[in-house]
Amino acid sequence: QVPPVESGGGLVHPGGSLRLSCAASGRTANPNAMGWFRQAPGKEREFVASMFWGDGSEYYADSVKGRFTISRDIAKNTAYLQMDHLQPNDTAAYYCVVEKGTGWSRGDWGQGTQVTVSS
Repeated sequence: QVPPVESGGGLVHPGGSLRLSCAASGRTANPNAMGWFRQAPGKEREFVASMFWGDGSEYYADSVKGRFTISRDIAKNTAYLQMDHLQPNDTAAYYCVVEKGTGWSRGDWGQGTQVTVSS
């Protein structure tokens, strides 16, 4: 089992942008869906965005609608999360999940990438 590999986190000023990448490989290639969750210190993990691999349907948490965009490169088995107009409360560890038709909790989770929004 090879977990997905995230990249692209970092430190950004409020109002700035970051683009996260998530590459699936091996058994996690050709997923049912891929998604992003995040967890801030002292808070529960929460859903951010997801995309069904087949038809490209996109879903977003209300807190990120209009600011974040999920996309995919099917040939590369890679999902992206473009994050614009970042705010300090977007600070969290962001986790990519490859969902294989059995629910997010049973998906393959990445190790996480830290996003810090601070002036």
